[in-house]
Amino acid sequence: MDCQKQIHNNTPALRFPDFLNDGEWRFVHGNELFEPIVNKNHNSELPVLAITQDQGAVPRDMIDYKVIVSEKSVAGYKVVEVGDFIISLRSFQGGIEYSNYKGLCSPAYIILRKKDDSICNDFYRYYFKSSRFIKDLNRNLEGIRDGKMISYQQFSEIMLPFPPLPEQRRIAQALTALDELIAATNEKLEQLKAYKKGLMQKLFPAKGKKLPELRFKEFEKDGEWEEKKLGEITTDIYQPQTIPQSQFSADGYPVYGANGIIGYYEFYNHDTDQILVTCRGSSCGTINYSVGKCWITGNAMVINLDRVLCHYDKRFVYYMLLGMDLSKLVTGSGQPQIVRSPLLNLEVSVTNNINEQRRIVDCLGSIDKMINQYTNKVAFLELYKKGLMQQMFPTSKR
Repeated sequence: MDCQKQIHNNTPALRFPDFLNDGEWRFVHGNELFEPIVNKNHNSELPVLAITQDQGAVPRDMIDYKVIVSEKSVAGYKVVEVGDFIISLRSFQGGIEYSNYKGLCSPAYIILRKKDDSICNDFYRYYFKSSRFIKDLNRNLEGIRDGKMISYQQFSEIMLPFPPLPEQRRIAQALTALDELIAATNEKLEQLKAYKKGLMQKLFPAKGKKLPELRFKEFEKDGEWEEKKLGEITTDIYQPQTIPQSQFSADGYPVYGANGIIGYYEFYNHDTDQILVTCRGSSCGTINYSVGKCWITGNAMVINLDRVLCHYDKRFVYYMLLGMDLSKLVTGSGQPQIVRSPLLNLEVSVTNNINEQRRIVDCLGSIDKMINQYTNKVAFLELYKKGLMQQMFPTSKR
């Protein structure tokens, strides 16, 4: 990105060359750029919008938002136009939300609309999500708490940057291009995950079948796979001790919880390859794989892969379980859980040819490498965007 550094009180640390000689940015009060809008002139046929921190204002049916609203209530809702901003109930945490949709929102929300065409909505869409704006939003606001939005008066007192329109647009275009790259990378990542899931379903026999739908050519004459219980492959399945998060540290050995690494600890209780089956809570049945020294918390059932019989590849056992639906093992309604006995008696299909097992592992492992590459790329781009926004927006003038 062709930006250059400069240091002034009221200009960004990074600035496009075309604007280096344009002087410092102006800062104006929020009410000089945006005005509150109240329009209840509608026939209630517009979609009701959910005001979210991660997606902005979106139709409720797009995010499976289940709230029943009476026709009488909807009649009093406000009309939101494309390009409007909405002060949300959590505005002090995540900025002010933007709407790409025309729809309705509760009268409890405050709708903001730009006053004239000297204002680029996309520029402020990014600025309202910047750490600098959130800091300004919270600086002098007392008594703001979860569930209470800021008022228009409080918004009006905040000083907003107001560079010339061409510079607003240039910054918005750069950040939009970066967002598009992040979205495209995420889409590729999701495609790889979906491809891997579909491939696993074909590389392992379906329920009640003795042969997989897809088989590598060199193993086509090896005969049928066998039905076994997981306890016949390994009996070393147990639930370890939990440690409180207050004992976590900034470094040390990784601590595995329900959905992967949740922290670090100075000690470890495992030094081998493990399969972790989440055995409590909403993530019950989730499968993870850990390697080497780590601590595993008590909400995961541990399958010690060093105790897997010698003619079974460790990763093969992992992928075999990863492709299975373990929800049938879950018991309990208030606190869903998986206990040891059903896991030991879980019926699995296996090939006894370790070369075939390793061929499957190599195939799925190559996809996992690509998934990790795209996961890391998304994380890098998100971090890059965060750092870029910190340098493209200056601190407000005081």
